Amino acid sequence: MTGFARAGGHDGRAAWAWELKSVNGRALEVRVRVPSGYGRLEAVARTALGKRLARGNVQATLSVDRTAPAASLRINRSLLDEVIALHGTLGGRIAYGPPTLEGLLAVRGVIETMEEVEDDAALALRAAAMEATLATALDALVAARAEEGARLAAVLSGLLDRIAALVGEAAASAEAQPEELRARLASQLAELIAAEPPLSEERLAVELAILVSRSDVREELDRLDAHLGQARALLAEGAAVGRRLDFLCQEFTREANTVCSKATEMRLTRAGLDLKAAVEQFREQIQNIE
Repeated sequence: MTGFARAGGHDGRAAWAWELKSVNGRALEVRVRVPSGYGRLEAVARTALGKRLARGNVQATLSVDRTAPAASLRINRSLLDEVIALHGTLGGRIAYGPPTLEGLLAVRGVIETMEEVEDDAALALRAAAMEATLATALDALVAARAEEGARLAAVLSGLLDRIAALVGEAAASAEAQPEELRARLASQLAELIAAEPPLSEERLAVELAILVSRSDVREELDRLDAHLGQARALLAEGAAVGRRLDFLCQEFTREANTVCSKATEMRLTRAGLDLKAAVEQFREQIQNIE
């Protein structure tokens, strides 16, 4: 199922944001990207997504920006004193003007960059705040997927209505099929009886019974009706039923194929082909739900 969510947060030293993207997938595949130094949150995100989602290709990305300087400047006073003292010792040998502030600060090492190191308590507080932001983004993603799921449920319900109507058409056509078969076979029987040497009536009756039995699609249509009831019940659950519907759709396809293979009458053949097309549309839509 598709969906997108974003949530952000900040403290006195950093701002961050979680972005969650979800697209259709037969199973759950999670990819997490976090900046260097936040590796622990990758496992946290995978666990959280795995608990709330059942299907889809999901990508979670954490971005972090520093809002406070990560480093500060200080003067190396001991080195500065050495430079000033050296300036004084050279005063009688080399002609020069008085030292300037710019010149002294330009000496390499006089100004030092001090990397700021945060204590463990501050880092733990920020990590907890980032986890809370992830939970907010995940709630929004689940809500977006649920909204799409509600729209797809209406589409699937309409397709089930279409399949039910086609099962009814096939049933109406199948009612006339045995009589038509008997009429057709009776004509063939008349020709066979007149043939030399003639076949026994018992053998002909057995062949007729076998042909009628093999062409009877009532059992397949009954099973299709049962599958329709199961599919509607699954849609009414409002839970993660995509995989169960996917399996049920395989049964729909199997029965529809059997109806087509047994059909000996054009109306039943046409209904069976339309039924297969409707089942295929249903199968395609199932791939989009959780």
